[in-house]
Amino acid sequence: MIMLKRTLLIGSLCLSLAFKAEFKDPWESSLVTVMQDGQLKYNADGKGNTIPDFSHVGYHHGEIEIPDVRIVKSVNAAATGSSDEIIQHAINEVAKMPLDKNGFRGAILLRKGQYVIADAIKINQSGIVLRGEGDAAMGTRLIAAGKGQRALVQISGTGSLAEIAGSRVKITDKYVPVGATSFTVSSASQFKVGDEIVLLRPGTTEWIKDIQMDRIEARQGTKQWQPGEYDLRFERKITAIDGNKIMIDNPVMMQMEEKYGGGQIYKSSFKGRITEVGIENMFFESAYTNDTDEDHSWIAVKFDKVENGWARNLTSKYFAYSCVSLENGAKNITVKDSKCFDAKSIITGGRRYSFNNDGQQNLFMNLETTEGRHDYVTGARTLGPNVFYNCKASSTHADIGPHHRWAAGTLYDNIITDGEINIQDRGNWGSGHGWAGVTQVLWNCKVKRAAVQSPWASGLNYSIGTQGEKSDGRFSGRPDGVWENQNKAGLNPESLYMAQLRSRKK
Repeated sequence: MIMLKRTLLIGSLCLSLAFKAEFKDPWESSLVTVMQDGQLKYNADGKGNTIPDFSHVGYHHGEIEIPDVRIVKSVNAAATGSSDEIIQHAINEVAKMPLDKNGFRGAILLRKGQYVIADAIKINQSGIVLRGEGDAAMGTRLIAAGKGQRALVQISGTGSLAEIAGSRVKITDKYVPVGATSFTVSSASQFKVGDEIVLLRPGTTEWIKDIQMDRIEARQGTKQWQPGEYDLRFERKITAIDGNKIMIDNPVMMQMEEKYGGGQIYKSSFKGRITEVGIENMFFESAYTNDTDEDHSWIAVKFDKVENGWARNLTSKYFAYSCVSLENGAKNITVKDSKCFDAKSIITGGRRYSFNNDGQQNLFMNLETTEGRHDYVTGARTLGPNVFYNCKASSTHADIGPHHRWAAGTLYDNIITDGEINIQDRGNWGSGHGWAGVTQVLWNCKVKRAAVQSPWASGLNYSIGTQGEKSDGRFSGRPDGVWENQNKAGLNPESLYMAQLRSRKK
């Protein structure tokens, strides 16, 4: 913790000096005020909604650094043929080792060399780290050989998020604003500090009607949104209780209103979800036959049913879908210092999602892509907070942003792209994508163009300091998002995520 604070302080000083040197006339958003001590003040609208704190994301909410886990086993690539069995055998052996006091069994070092993988590598136990000796072609190089649309490295537990029977209670506040970290329930008697809960925001008929997702212009395959399918389940932890008032570890990302069914909470469990797993310092390559080949490895690294894990210092080339994809069960994962280059596939839907997130409380930072479609992207009902910070995309073929069906609570911070970032009603694209999201924040991004629109009801989307052309998006008749100082340099703080992280660690 001391080292982390020292690093953040040095980084803060460097950013501050660079900021002062580059911009003679810095400006602040009307929504976030930087106080003299570096703390942030969030300025609420008439209903109490604020820009939320996005900083409690990634590995252990960003409260501890990703560790350098001790090596307990080392392997070399097979001299000939596939290395699947060598790597999987090492993983299976380490999986039998006891967990240490920090929850780790140990790291497996794949020494420099070329590892041909005919099928897939699987990690399904907690406490295992797979480490290479460099993410360049001359480092630790894993090649997805042969055919088959698969993830090369699959990190996953089992089970699913479950409600503990009899624990559900209703939130009694008529309105809970975005950014809130507390609310009142009908009875808090059965809850205690540290309980894992779900904050449930129901998807009602009235809400779907008001955001007009019951009347998407139909074409073949279009599905109108249905109540129940849009019950949103935000994972949270109780940090304090005062009478019937509950305090939680991460803010509300979508306003809860009595007229749309309000909200509820219940105790939750995720038996089988694994923890303390990571993959680092490797180069991944998919074999392919031509630039539009569809029968080869799809994803370099996939996480699902994992909490508190990481992927760092990875480079992938030629995969059809992602370098790293976080599925719905992935929570508090950090993906950093990685690159996704030169995807091979036809250029159409369901391909080239370079860094994909369907999970909760995840952090993507310091990333680079080429030839992607949706480079930094979320899927249907992706629930925040989630953050993409300091990422670059070039030679793009589609847009960055929430892709479809109501993501709630994503920060796009210092994203640079030669293409578009869009937050909009996607209408009948796909099978009826509709409104892509709410509480989506663009902060100090550089784009070719951007469409930032807000839904008809239930929240806002924001473009703060975006540099680039403002676009009408697919539909010009949709409500505009909150735009501040388009094409004006000098936004302070330069990074909202880093400022929020520093502010809460003071």
